[in-house]
Amino acid sequence: MERIEKLRAVTIRVKITAQSPEGEVQDPVRQEFEFLYGVEHQVPTLEKALAGAAAGHQFSLVIPPGELYDAHDPDLIREIPKEGLLKQRVREGQYYRQMKMSSLVQFKVLEIKDDTVLVDFNKPMAGISALMEGEVLAVRQVSEEEISKVEENQRKREIGCG
Repeated sequence: MERIEKLRAVTIRVKITAQSPEGEVQDPVRQEFEFLYGVEHQVPTLEKALAGAAAGHQFSLVIPPGELYDAHDPDLIREIPKEGLLKQRVREGQYYRQMKMSSLVQFKVLEIKDDTVLVDFNKPMAGISALMEGEVLAVRQVSEEEISKVEENQRKREIGCG
């Protein structure tokens, strides 16, 4: 029976349930996909859990925020002056976006005060973690030609061309 190791094609079926830092749980996403282990990178927690596994292996993992969309950084919550902001766009609980000096300024408005606004400059998905439950459906050897194609596609993805 084939075991998962570098340069093996792995097919898995997963159910992913995302959870916000506030504890809100999203509807689960179910998917089945194949990837070349060690070349088409997955989140580290998944890669570690799959190392050496064979078809039929079941897993249940918690994927931490830092492996998904970054951890929520409390230092990015700041109080800024209202002056210079477009008043009609400043709404509590909403994202504010404005072009300033050819750059996009984006933040979530947490609280509106008299002369200032408490804002969060974290990415919208920061702090999201996920429960990933799944099963290894297949593990197979791949040809040199398949490896070359996947490696080329991975290089293109890494530089934003794929």
